[in-house]
Amino acid sequence: MKVLLSIKPEFADKIFNGTKKYEFRKSIFKNKDVDTVVVYVSSPWKYIIGEFKIDAILCDNVDKIWKQTQDFSGISEDFYRMYFENKTSAYAIKIGHVTKFKKFKRLSDYHINHAPQSFVYLRT
Repeated sequence: MKVLLSIKPEFADKIFNGTKKYEFRKSIFKNKDVDTVVVYVSSPWKYIIGEFKIDAILCDNVDKIWKQTQDFSGISEDFYRMYFENKTSAYAIKIGHVTKFKKFKRLSDYHINHAPQSFVYLRT
């Protein structure tokens, strides 16, 4: 099963060039069958540019997740701390095999009208 995640352009770039190996989330999908993330790059791009396999999903307290992921986080510790401010736990999706589409897609190609705030399950 696949989910579509909205990701900022600078982070999407790092995912597809291999320098960001973890995607951080405050909450995660409940369906355990999700194995692929389809990447929607938010404004100003507003395109679906590719997908990646989920290697693992880490969940722990904010400090432990940072210690595990910092070398391949693709973000600064300050940014990480701001993102998880007032949170006790953090999720890190470990990025597996990455596929960048030759032709970018639109949300409408997946029968989606609006970019999700967090994620949306896709019918495959």
